[in-house]
Amino acid sequence: MIYINMLFGLPGGSEMLLIAFVVLLLFGGKKLPELMKGLGKGIREFNNAKANIESEVKESMKEIDDNEVRTNR
Repeated sequence: MIYINMLFGLPGGSEMLLIAFVVLLLFGGKKLPELMKGLGKGIREFNNAKANIESEVKESMKEIDDNEVRTNR
């Protein structure tokens, strides 16, 4: 059971250090800030799109509920 958790669990401290070291080797110290800036921008755009979709779904559900109330009168 412990081995399954190790395979599919979240990375621990040593794994995170290894990942950070590999990223630093691949992209270098000068490119790393640009990479993080792009990653942050992508996450921000994803969250904005998710919020827009959620608001559209809530709005359409409200319209459906309003239409049902009108037809049941």
